[in-house]
Amino acid sequence: MNWNSTFESVSHALGQVVASDSKGNSLDIDDAFALLVDWISACRENRRRVYFVGNGASASMASHFSTDLAKMGNVPTEVFTDCALLTATGNDMGYDQSFAYPLGQRMVEGEVLVAISSSGNSPNAVEAIKLARKLFGRSVTFTAMSSDNAMRSLGDLNFYIPAETYGGAESGHAVLLHHLIDLFGQGTP
Repeated sequence: MNWNSTFESVSHALGQVVASDSKGNSLDIDDAFALLVDWISACRENRRRVYFVGNGASASMASHFSTDLAKMGNVPTEVFTDCALLTATGNDMGYDQSFAYPLGQRMVEGEVLVAISSSGNSPNAVEAIKLARKLFGRSVTFTAMSSDNAMRSLGDLNFYIPAETYGGAESGHAVLLHHLIDLFGQGTP
């Protein structure tokens, strides 16, 4: 594999991004971003939070974009990347509860959960999405790899990139999330 093949692979995957609603209906990508901006703007206006979760590199992205949204969009955000919180919750309640447990203590109706996972099958993100629905929050997923991943069918809004590698998935998710932040940074909302 050379640089051009990597670039072309990521570029091709970005050109094939699919946005869908909770019923699996495809949405125009710009309409999907507009809906997400509306949800986040409502959080900002009502002093509600946008939560971010992810595993591994996706946890770093969750932290990065939570910070960017707070700074660029003046939106209250929270990310569950604290080492003590993750390890205590994982040890005492099971790793699949490492996001759901703290989310259950905080989320109120109308808040938004952004869940990022390259595989789309991360048990802790899946459980957080399920809990967000029970708490009358909204969930947004950013997934890749298998088109039938678990998270893609759970979110109220889903962004799927057909990347086949972790590098392609993570690079694609970064582009999608930067686009979201840029919408706030340009004063669009």
